Amino acid sequence: MRVRVLYFASLRDAAQCGEETFESVSGTLATLYDTARARHGFSWPRERLRVARNGAFADWGESVCENDEIAFIPPVAGG
Repeated sequence: MRVRVLYFASLRDAAQCGEETFESVSGTLATLYDTARARHGFSWPRERLRVARNGAFADWGESVCENDEIAFIPPVAGG
């Protein structure tokens, strides 16, 4: 299975990229984030982030499907 993962704000900085492709991913959005977190050393716990799947906000328990586009969105400040 192949999914495209998008990172924003501090997650993009930590990953040193705005997006990447994961191969052979299975499970939920939560397990996908755990995999990305271990890979890049993200400090944000899931509970503090929003996740979107194919352009719509999603629940962490949703399954990851072939060719999904997943976005991990940390809280941002600004004005």
